[in-house]
Amino acid sequence: MKNEFHNMTDVELAKKLQDLKSELFNLRFRHASGQLENPVSIRTCKRDIARVNTEIRARRAKA
Repeated sequence: MKNEFHNMTDVELAKKLQDLKSELFNLRFRHASGQLENPVSIRTCKRDIARVNTEIRARRAKA
């Protein structure tokens, strides 16, 4: 999982972060309306967002 984000370019990471935030919004909306079958997917999405942000910050620290 870690290598998945580590091997991405900066542009790909930015796009992935945008996609994950959009997905989290949709998951929260579906959860609030009672249509979400797996609430754990919200936690997974949040953790993926944190992983992407961590990789972005690590690259900025190196530069």
